Amino acid sequence: MRYEMAPLAIESDRSERAAFIRRTYAHLAVAILAFIGIETMIFGVLRQMDPVGFDDTMFAMLRHPFSWLIVLGVFMGVSYLANYWAFNGGSPALQYAGLGLYVVAEALIFVPLLYIAIVYLNDFAVVAQAGILTLCLFAGLTAVVFFTRKDFSFLGPIISIASFVALGFIICAMIFGFTLGLLFALAMIVLASAAILYDTSNILHKFRTDQHVAASLSLFASVALLFYYVLWALLQSRR
Repeated sequence: MRYEMAPLAIESDRSERAAFIRRTYAHLAVAILAFIGIETMIFGVLRQMDPVGFDDTMFAMLRHPFSWLIVLGVFMGVSYLANYWAFNGGSPALQYAGLGLYVVAEALIFVPLLYIAIVYLNDFAVVAQAGILTLCLFAGLTAVVFFTRKDFSFLGPIISIASFVALGFIICAMIFGFTLGLLFALAMIVLASAAILYDTSNILHKFRTDQHVAASLSLFASVALLFYYVLWALLQSRR
């Protein structure tokens, strides 16, 4: 029996397109809640079980940049696998496995930065502020796309090139020991904002109506990137 792919959201009728968008953002909300739950478990349960060992591990990672470089490499590999599972059009279970794997990977990559804010600086308020700013900026960027209906696919090559340049700066900072300061964080906020415009535009113009899991993964990745560097910028501004 020949398999017929679902139509693009832009080519579907209004009710089907609206249902696809609702599923996408519902999955994004669940992914964000899962991320918060994992971080709560890490800092509220695992650290309380062995605070000395947890702190020693964090200080070791922060003192030795090459260990963090290994973590970054593993994260990139896991991210590639998660995106492949979510986007390859396979079974729904495999797509959900990709989304779940990516959420776990993002939660782990955030641990050192959250440790600095919550434990080392004892300033949970800055995390809450970063979360509120991220949600407000995300809502504004989303509104721009949905109200204008503009196709931001032209941002794709720009985002790809800028991402490789940013990755080069991050790797060089780890190897040569210099600090990426507030200006770099602000530049990454701009990059993450462009990615949100691009991903939201793709939801309207590029995704099929059966790709809500993959669409939510793309949005979650961009929102997580934005939150990471908003938090970093706020921490830098407090130094």
